[in-house]
Amino acid sequence: MTTQPTDLFRLDGKVALVTGGSRGLGKEMVLAFARVGADVVIASRKQEACDDLAREVEQTTGRRALAVSAHAGKWDECDALAQRALDTFGKVDVIVNNAGMSPLYDDIRNVTEALYDKVMDVNLKGAFRLTAVLGGAMKDGDGGSIVNVSSTAASQASPGEMVYGAAKAGLHNFTKSFARAFAPKVRVNCIMPGPFMTDISKAWTPEMIEGLGRMIPLGRGGEPDEIVGAALYFASDASRFTTGAILKVDGGSVYGN
Repeated sequence: MTTQPTDLFRLDGKVALVTGGSRGLGKEMVLAFARVGADVVIASRKQEACDDLAREVEQTTGRRALAVSAHAGKWDECDALAQRALDTFGKVDVIVNNAGMSPLYDDIRNVTEALYDKVMDVNLKGAFRLTAVLGGAMKDGDGGSIVNVSSTAASQASPGEMVYGAAKAGLHNFTKSFARAFAPKVRVNCIMPGPFMTDISKAWTPEMIEGLGRMIPLGRGGEPDEIVGAALYFASDASRFTTGAILKVDGGSVYGN
């Protein structure tokens, strides 16, 4: 029987783990993965939020969902998350390193060492550790796909996102380095989102939102579910000849990578 192109995007029999998975872009990816057949691991700092989404997944898709409270910036909690996933499902086929944070500061001179370390840990260190542990298990097993989620701040320098941008630029490097380290059995790619209208955008001023229309060629910020196409592409066999890639999903706001 001829395979239909849409079949390439299916994740039947797969297990997908998403950090920062209880809200925003992470939540949309969790729901999308479950809708195309994957069991899911939902990880974020707030257990209650993970539990709520796990119930939604199981009730609406019939897929299994494991809710795990884990701080993506803590090495030992990344190890514990990986072990919980493996103990529960026996494998992980897809990892999405989506957890991130970008605290506001009034002056770069007021960024403390503690804040600097926290931003680097959540955005970069956790992704490294989880990829090393579970990506290594994938390499030793049946392979898999790892999807990092960076930001246009990685390529578009901004004084208001200096540490965050540096961390996300590091994630681009990790994407390319792990793609080589774990090839050919494990593919590692990266989505680079621009501004999205998630719950975080509720804190934006009307002037900031209006400015998106001038800054972004498509004239607006992205809707959360508009991340799904890129996530499914990288997670599934649709991208089976793609690794080390960085895909902009930003409405055209950044030139180049």
